[in-house]
Amino acid sequence: MSATTSIAVTSLSFAWPDGTAVFEGLDVAVGPGRTGLVGVNGSGKSTLLKLIAGRLQPADGTVRVAGDIGYLPQSVTLDTTLRVDETLGIRAKRAALHAIEAGDVADEHFETIGDDWDVEERALATLGELGLGRIELDRTIGEISGGESVLLRLAALLLQRPDVLLLDEPTNNLDLYARRRLYTAVSSWPGVMVVVSHDRELLDLVDQIADLRSGEVTWYGGNFSAYEESLATEQEAAERMVRVAEADLKKQKRELSDAHLKLARRRKYGQKMADQKREPKIVMGARKRSAQESAGKHRILHEERLAGAKERLDEAVDAVRDDDEIRVDLPYTAVPPGRTVLTLLDLELAYGASVGSFDLRGPERVALIGRNGAGKTTLLRTVSGELAPASGEARAHVPLRFLPQRLDVLDDELTVAENVARFSPGATNNRVRARLARFLFRGARADQPAATLSGGERFRAALAALMLAEPAPQLLMLDEPTNNLDMASARQLVSALESYEGALIVASHDLPFLESIGITRWLLLDGELREIDPAEVG
Repeated sequence: MSATTSIAVTSLSFAWPDGTAVFEGLDVAVGPGRTGLVGVNGSGKSTLLKLIAGRLQPADGTVRVAGDIGYLPQSVTLDTTLRVDETLGIRAKRAALHAIEAGDVADEHFETIGDDWDVEERALATLGELGLGRIELDRTIGEISGGESVLLRLAALLLQRPDVLLLDEPTNNLDLYARRRLYTAVSSWPGVMVVVSHDRELLDLVDQIADLRSGEVTWYGGNFSAYEESLATEQEAAERMVRVAEADLKKQKRELSDAHLKLARRRKYGQKMADQKREPKIVMGARKRSAQESAGKHRILHEERLAGAKERLDEAVDAVRDDDEIRVDLPYTAVPPGRTVLTLLDLELAYGASVGSFDLRGPERVALIGRNGAGKTTLLRTVSGELAPASGEARAHVPLRFLPQRLDVLDDELTVAENVARFSPGATNNRVRARLARFLFRGARADQPAATLSGGERFRAALAALMLAEPAPQLLMLDEPTNNLDMASARQLVSALESYEGALIVASHDLPFLESIGITRWLLLDGELREIDPAEVG
């Protein structure tokens, strides 16, 4: 490894147990600084991080890392019985410190501490920087929220002081406040970092972007905004090349057709000469052989040119990214302005939050925000009828559908088309497939079992099932819809929601996404539900 290389991946190959290839001969060299690893769902970003971290073993090739590795996986599951200091990896050192302070000067205590005499102070300072200052080191994991457990795991990595830090979707399930803390930690990270994320704000803090596509990595200098600008320029050039290649292909087809016409005329003229016997037989034979050789060369030349034109067009088309957008016509979802869609009366949620009374009217688009654990998901589940309220009432006046974070509206045993048909029992198979095509499930893709779908595909299939349901939903509720979605899938979601004409409630911590879907009201759930000014958000 060179002095400027921190991670070296050489000729890496990896496949899943069922034989599905993820990488074949991948080469990647990551240097110092913060690197954002991006790519569509299913491109292998998380798999690559696991291979670098040593959580997976390659079938072939090597992975070399300069120094210690810290790895934060996408899903953080901690033993709820663990103490906070155990999770931070400092319990033994704390115990040794406290023993020495109590007068026990056994050698093993000094060996345990080493040079790390300020470990407790550093731990408390790190927790404070991440907004976890109120969490005591003797508490157990079961007493903190899911978002706090992600930050706690990050705190453990920061205390470990690894040379290379790998973060996989670290802002998933973090509220706005926790995200701000994580952004600060990322900005001040002094070592090597590779972060996989769909969070634009986080990716705008990196120094370079590694774009993983079709088993290869392309590098772009600068943050995500700079990457998008470079990509847009590349795509404009690629689309121009497609137009040039298409024009060339038409030209070559026309010239081949003209060549065939000329050769046919020559053959017809030669046959006419032969029939009239105007030339000696030996001369006609020589002329015929020459004509055949010339015709053969001529045909081969034009066919080679045509094949070259086709190849250039294929290469040009491959360079243009598939950024299909969902465009659907959903007229039956429309709600007249002013019509009451949802009524909440003195509502108290099952887990303690007080919502009070609230009306949703017409095609309003409501953002539901609040800290982790404030009760946003509980509120949506209560409105959908999945949970009974502690007191009060939640009454929907129109057909509603709820898309939960876990996307469990799909039956994994059924295909995409069969899942959609479950929600539209009166629709014919042709109608289901025609509507699914608009959600980018065309042909054989509609026959994929739900269990085999990638994260982005699964979300799109679940969204299609709900939006195409009968009766048409005039109130749609989404819970953290952009979690685990790549940028392309998030754009597809935005385009789908542009076609939706009903009322919308979205619980999310993703401010850029909320701003992109035309939110008309912002509700904060923090002990109680209240409307806030957009300027207060973030």
